[in-house]
Amino acid sequence: MPGPSIVWFRRDLRLHDNPAFQAAYKRNGAIIPVYIWDDVEERATGAASRWWLYHSLTSLQKDLQNFYNLSLTIYRGDALKILSQLTDVFCPQAIYWGRLYEPSTRRRDEKIKESLSEDCEDVRSFNSSLLFEPWMVLNNEGRPFQVFTPYWRKCLASGSIEKPTAAPPKENRKVVDSKKISVPAINLEDLKLRPKIPWDKNFYKFWNPGEAGAQKNWNTFLKDRKKNYSEGRDFPALASTSELSPHLHFGEISPRQLWWEMKPSSAVQNVFLKEVGWREFAHQLLYHFPQTSNEPLREEFKKFPWREDSKGLRAWQRGETGFPIVDAGMRQLWQTGWMHNRVRMIVASFLVKDLLIDWRKGAEWFMDTLVDADLANNTLGWQWAGGCGADAAPYFRVFNPMLQGEKFDPNEDYIRRWVPDMKLDPIVDHKKARERALQAFAKMKG
Repeated sequence: MPGPSIVWFRRDLRLHDNPAFQAAYKRNGAIIPVYIWDDVEERATGAASRWWLYHSLTSLQKDLQNFYNLSLTIYRGDALKILSQLTDVFCPQAIYWGRLYEPSTRRRDEKIKESLSEDCEDVRSFNSSLLFEPWMVLNNEGRPFQVFTPYWRKCLASGSIEKPTAAPPKENRKVVDSKKISVPAINLEDLKLRPKIPWDKNFYKFWNPGEAGAQKNWNTFLKDRKKNYSEGRDFPALASTSELSPHLHFGEISPRQLWWEMKPSSAVQNVFLKEVGWREFAHQLLYHFPQTSNEPLREEFKKFPWREDSKGLRAWQRGETGFPIVDAGMRQLWQTGWMHNRVRMIVASFLVKDLLIDWRKGAEWFMDTLVDADLANNTLGWQWAGGCGADAAPYFRVFNPMLQGEKFDPNEDYIRRWVPDMKLDPIVDHKKARERALQAFAKMKG
């Protein structure tokens, strides 16, 4: 009988198309599923994402128990120390996990893999979160792309995507008491992921974290929303998007499943998968340019004369700028932990160009308040808005928030939903703010 296999769950909180879990299952021995809340995860997970993580882990615990009679053991502490102790006690033949690509995570995982490989014969990580791993798609000079269109063209021409695998058949696996190590296992409640005050009370109306919720959202999109996606995806009042971003971030659904069930063959499929491609592009950028999580990719923007404006920042955060589409987006974010992508671009442009507030202040707020807060996507989006990243909008392209509202919310349905009491005066004159932004840009170049 083969020895046990440890499966270290991270942001692959699903059983379908989970290559790490599949590999452990195929070994026919006992499976020890663990989740470790260490300093790296704690620093990277904002308040809204912690709410999601709590419920996603709850869902995974139930699925492992119901389908395989397995208990997900939760630890808090240094991941290497905990995995090493599990190795010493249970002598596993295999330790598997899904790869992550953020700079701090990569450094940690490389150290863990090197250390554990000394005592375990099969220590492997798997791609469980991307269609194309960051080192797979390079330009003709062997360098990472910094413009999306040629990047995605190369992706589409690079060959077939592996088919997603179904969850292993239901089967009661041998139970191993993985709590018997010196670092004590804890209950999920002990992680204190849920907020102390009930600012999340409305989240439950909009979201169902976990693999089942992800599949339900995806099926709803395929059945009811896909046909209107190409035309409706830019209009925030319409239910035309998949709303899968938090499920993708926590690995509750595989991008391979999206690809194979939406193969590029028509205009709708191509448009949808192109948005998945932007997610891929964001991860390859952060992988090859890890400094961009806190520094502009374009070096000249290090000299940009950002303003300190705590009052303006606070008004933006609270949805009290006096610009209806901006305030609607910020209030949607606060009440639901999510914001429509078109509106994300509008509110980001307003912060960095109308208020001249550093894009990093906006990125920090989004990382704390979005249930889909993802370092790669967040970095790409904010540097795009600020004009300082890869494939960024030219700095002189300044969104007019009033015209954006008229174009993408012509009947004000979105605005009325989130800002029914709009009575505030605008905190800036957009025309003057635009001129100020262009002057700052010219000053930086000079």
